[in-house]
Amino acid sequence: MYCLLGSFWINASRDLVTTVDFGPGFPDGLEALLVHRLPSGIYIDQYQLASLKEDTGLQVLLGSVVDLEAPAHTSEEFIVLVYPALDQGSLKATLPIHGRYHKPSLAGKRFELVEIKLPKLILRTDTCTQLISFPPYKIVDAPCTVHNLSICQWLDIQHLQEQDPVSLEIPLGDGSLVEPVCAGTLLVTLLCCVILSRSIWRHGVF
Repeated sequence: MYCLLGSFWINASRDLVTTVDFGPGFPDGLEALLVHRLPSGIYIDQYQLASLKEDTGLQVLLGSVVDLEAPAHTSEEFIVLVYPALDQGSLKATLPIHGRYHKPSLAGKRFELVEIKLPKLILRTDTCTQLISFPPYKIVDAPCTVHNLSICQWLDIQHLQEQDPVSLEIPLGDGSLVEPVCAGTLLVTLLCCVILSRSIWRHGVF
């Protein structure tokens, strides 16, 4: 049997899409796990994942709690485990991602490029000797299923991790406009307060 990593890209809906095709000799009971290490500039919405699990059967285990409101500069990278279903020797996993708020640019920069590395593909089967034809490889520990009740040994197929990272453009605010916007907002607020005060003084409070 051999295994070929088909492709890894971001679609128009800003989903991470990974496809894997397995060649002849596809063993019975083979299980696959995609290990994403995602940067601080993006996040995963766990509530959206729960909805997708009901609608599509998407099986995702987050390595840590994800703060949906935190900006990029206070966040850290995190691990996401995707347990895709295999269909006739191939798999396709679609993971929705979202861009975090980034600090405004003072240099006129309009976008921030966030690089997302290829997920690690690891495999296991009850008859693991069928997978030893994948040098170089190493044995790694990971949760057996998305329920995270036990740890299993998986085969890390290292020569599959060769594709370049993909990137996501995150719009940036214009830092040079911070002071004018704040000053304008304060001026409008004061003007509204003056108008309301004069109206209350003239007509009284009903």
